[in-house]
Amino acid sequence: MKRKPITPERVVDKRILESATSSLATDKLNSSGKCVVCASACPPNSADGLCWVCRRLKISAWRDSDQQAAAQE
Repeated sequence: MKRKPITPERVVDKRILESATSSLATDKLNSSGKCVVCASACPPNSADGLCWVCRRLKISAWRDSDQQAAAQE
């Protein structure tokens, strides 16, 4: 007796798989580019061209400079 050929079963519906792959493609298109400081990926809503790490460092530096100016007065 011959064995039946094994056909791979789809676990995920074809429509769901297509919508997931299309959403990944649009995410790649929406990225605004690379960070001007470290060249890592920037979020699409970044107006200053900084990634989240560099933006956080910039905010911390502003805070530190404000505290130093207040201490000198």
